[in-house]
Amino acid sequence: MTAPDPIVITGANIGLGYDTARALLERNPQQALILAVRDVTRGQVAAQKLGRQTGASAIEVRALDLAALASIRRFVEDLTKTNGSKIAALICNAGLQTVTPATATSDGFETTFGVNHLGHFLLANLMLPLMADNGRILFVASGTHDPATKTGLPGPIWRHPSEFAKPDWGGEDSMTAGRRAYTTSKLCNIMTAFEMARRQSEAGSAITINAFDPGFMPGSGLARNYPLPVRIAWYGILPLLRLFIRRMNSTRGSGRELAQLATALNFDGVTGQYYEKLRPVTASSLARDIDKQAQLWAVSEALTGLA
Repeated sequence: MTAPDPIVITGANIGLGYDTARALLERNPQQALILAVRDVTRGQVAAQKLGRQTGASAIEVRALDLAALASIRRFVEDLTKTNGSKIAALICNAGLQTVTPATATSDGFETTFGVNHLGHFLLANLMLPLMADNGRILFVASGTHDPATKTGLPGPIWRHPSEFAKPDWGGEDSMTAGRRAYTTSKLCNIMTAFEMARRQSEAGSAITINAFDPGFMPGSGLARNYPLPVRIAWYGILPLLRLFIRRMNSTRGSGRELAQLATALNFDGVTGQYYEKLRPVTASSLARDIDKQAQLWAVSEALTGLA
């Protein structure tokens, strides 16, 4: 029996990325995985743990720092040289949310926008030639992308995309500005998925591109930069309430859903969709604005050097 083509997952050593990897291997222990992580040592620990939990052995760890465009290019170049198979799926999962004063990537972009959006934008585009003919690309997004939805986070405010890369916070405190940068980056993930899906379809490609909202997941790694009291609530208290509050999800449950989107046959050929759990839903009107999608794409190409 031929082994399945490998699946690449960014940020796969913790949280949703790890539980997606685990779910994929529980579905098929023969599935080859490439864990694309910033910290290779932690990635190797995660790979060993996955092997013990699932009995899988085709787990590879590769260095990828989404905060450095050179690292992304090096990751794809190395994969092109050494990987003997096409890539079955690329899961753009890694993400962060900062609430400290604004920081920048090594290329000078605001960190949240640089990692969550620009890093995955460049990675997904560079990976296209490596994808299987019917390969799948998935962007992990969030319901917080919709400024009309009350999620507890400040909603995105649309500006020219170049301003997202080097923003003027306009007097907002770092907590508010940092969380708004996060919701904006999730909006950009969905817009990128829609624009890329359209471009691939118009080019006659069978590669599918979709976005996925894993829901509110207390216990995930998103709160790692928050003040200590918030981290205690996020990691210790809120997960205990999951049984009583329906809108709360676990990384384990959302990981199983993301694994299905990456591999299940009933999603063959489905592209340009935004999923909440395993149900296609309508994204915000802002995310569906075709002109703004094209504008974001053009600016992202210029910022990453893809153009």
